[in-house]
Amino acid sequence: MIDFANELRKGYSGDAWHGNSIAAIISSVSKDQIFRRPIPTGHTIAELILHLTSWTEEVFSRLEGNLAKEPERGDWPLVKEETMQEWNAILSDFRLANEKLLNLVMEISGDQWETPVHQESGSRLNYFELFNGLVQHHAYHAGQISLLLKF
Repeated sequence: MIDFANELRKGYSGDAWHGNSIAAIISSVSKDQIFRRPIPTGHTIAELILHLTSWTEEVFSRLEGNLAKEPERGDWPLVKEETMQEWNAILSDFRLANEKLLNLVMEISGDQWETPVHQESGSRLNYFELFNGLVQHHAYHAGQISLLLKF
């Protein structure tokens, strides 16, 4: 049986195939880079982490059998204030959301991965496709953050 939780663990904090894990990338963010918007119409690093947290929480909810919907925090939650206290809270929420999801995923048995996600639309997404999509989502935005760090 494939350890699906390990795929998220590697992308989040381990030895990711694509390069640095997202935890390694965000650990190198300086105070000056957190809320900076080097691309005027782009997102800040803080906004990207809030977005990742939001969708990690939504995937957790869906894997618990809840109806698929927009994340409770919204797709792109707003930064409340541009302070180090806020940044630390953003990082803590992201870490906790990933740990919570990892714990849930370790409880999902082989046959459960083919369970359809409960949604109103006609999409036929199953638990594996949903979870795999989140792993890809983390990698995509990790790449964006890496690029923002070069500005």
